[in-house]
Amino acid sequence: MLTWSIIAIIFLTAWITADFYFGKKQHQRTTKQTVFPERHSTVHFFADGDDFFKAFLRDITDAEHHIHVLFYIFREDTLGHRVIEHLAKKVKQGVSVRLLVDYIGSHGLSKKTIQHIKKLGIEFSYSNKPKLPFLFYTLNQCNHRKITVIDGKIGYMGGFNVGDEYLGKDAALGDWRDYHLRLTEEGVKDLQVQFAEDWERATHQKLTHPSFYPTLSKGSTSLQIIPTNGMNGDHVFLKLIQQAKQSILIGSPYFIPGKAIQEALIEKVKSGVAVKLLLPMKSDHILVQEAAFPYFQPLLYAGVEIYRFYQGFYHSKVCMIDNEICDIGTANFDQRSFHINFEVNCIIRDKRVINTVSKAVEWDIYRSEKLTLDAYENRPLLHRSKEQVALLMSKLL
Repeated sequence: MLTWSIIAIIFLTAWITADFYFGKKQHQRTTKQTVFPERHSTVHFFADGDDFFKAFLRDITDAEHHIHVLFYIFREDTLGHRVIEHLAKKVKQGVSVRLLVDYIGSHGLSKKTIQHIKKLGIEFSYSNKPKLPFLFYTLNQCNHRKITVIDGKIGYMGGFNVGDEYLGKDAALGDWRDYHLRLTEEGVKDLQVQFAEDWERATHQKLTHPSFYPTLSKGSTSLQIIPTNGMNGDHVFLKLIQQAKQSILIGSPYFIPGKAIQEALIEKVKSGVAVKLLLPMKSDHILVQEAAFPYFQPLLYAGVEIYRFYQGFYHSKVCMIDNEICDIGTANFDQRSFHINFEVNCIIRDKRVINTVSKAVEWDIYRSEKLTLDAYENRPLLHRSKEQVALLMSKLL
């Protein structure tokens, strides 16, 4: 005879499964996929948190008309308060400021701090708040984008969030490695359009005034902004991988690629393409590291080189093809970024920028340890057990 606790577990499991399945179906039916054209911008690349936030806060200080900020994580810490102070000063000067943060990623913000932000005159909203009827699905679907647009003329996007750990101040994680881009010229328009879409979805307010979209000149760097709205993110990377003729470099803090991408990488190695993965040795989330290991064995057997960054935490998201194409953005190489989260990436075709990124990647590989097949096969039994649990949960990690 079934006990009430077992009945409750069965009911809860059935509800969560149905919630996620039908929530995903509704999302696929109702969400449009934005496609931006090729643009030309001036691009500045950052790999260091101090350098990035100095430039970021300097541009905020120089803003004249509006500042639009979207982050997945916005901490209530020293850096978070610094950013709020800079935004508040601009409000006093007559600049309109909008701050959009993800509901789950920024759940640490207290009601008191949010009220304070609003009292300062900053327009604030949460993005992707969970809602009925598909509570579990929407609870998992985060806006993982990091976009800032200043006066419609300067744009930022990449891996950095707002928190002290991104400046390397978390003792457990150490030096924080991330890649971020600063854009000027015409590519900024697409970041503005994407922010406006996310703002409208969160607040039902349209940002259509012409002052948000000034006329922009062409820069020298060819690029394309690629947003993914919780679906088909893996198709973007598969398309890049399939173009490779000489080399592929993938850097990501989380590596749960799925079978299709795993097989595509193995096929490329068999055809003579050199494939390298750059991943962290440390983990900042439970089971994400263990979820990567089931994919490693066939990759290692095929000849893929796997490097694990040990001098801090590697959070960068990069994909480089033949040193001719470079993708930098917010999407991790995992199932959540491919099929659940809202992401934005930038595909760059410019030798100068790609050479700069290559030097950062080479430095990070130098500070990494190459994973050998022997080390993989001799990993502890406890680690193997965790891998099996992680594999079952991999779509949500």
